[in-house]
Amino acid sequence: MSKGIRFTDEFKQDAVAQVVERGYPVREVAERLGISTKSLYTWKAQFAKFPRVRSEVAEQAAEIRRLKRELARVTEERTILKKATAYFARESQ
Repeated sequence: MSKGIRFTDEFKQDAVAQVVERGYPVREVAERLGISTKSLYTWKAQFAKFPRVRSEVAEQAAEIRRLKRELARVTEERTILKKATAYFARESQ
């Protein structure tokens, strides 16, 4: 491999994913892609943190959606109860 070749972040992440997620040996992935094992280890250190962060963000987004649904349901229930309270207050007079 010649010096000065720049790889895209997507290429690096795919290479790291082959090692981290699919379980291929670093040496095999490096040889197949034509890169050094040192580069792959460096990319692994750089990109291995991101999937955990992405999963945390996805979990937070799911929690936000759940809370928004619950808030809408509770707001609707409160509106119904307010109307019922006003109705029964008029009826008792």
